[in-house]
Amino acid sequence: MKINGPNQPNFNPYNKILQKQAAMQKEIKKQDQVEISTQAKKLQEAEKPNEQRAAYIKEIKNAVESGEYKVNAEKTAIKMIDFWSNK
Repeated sequence: MKINGPNQPNFNPYNKILQKQAAMQKEIKKQDQVEISTQAKKLQEAEKPNEQRAAYIKEIKNAVESGEYKVNAEKTAIKMIDFWSNK
């Protein structure tokens, strides 16, 4: 029986490690991807405020910034009581 030693052409003691490293590098190159369904896109579009609502909000913001916005304390208290009493 002839033994040629570790320098045989098909013998590499680190072959498994090299294969694992190559597989890990392939996995690292993959990137995450996000796909949004058509239903989700429709929901996102539905949540956008319409022009009338945006104008109303802008009007209130301007009134608050200029100090002209007045809060009706009685109306606010009634709304709070209704909310907390589950009416």
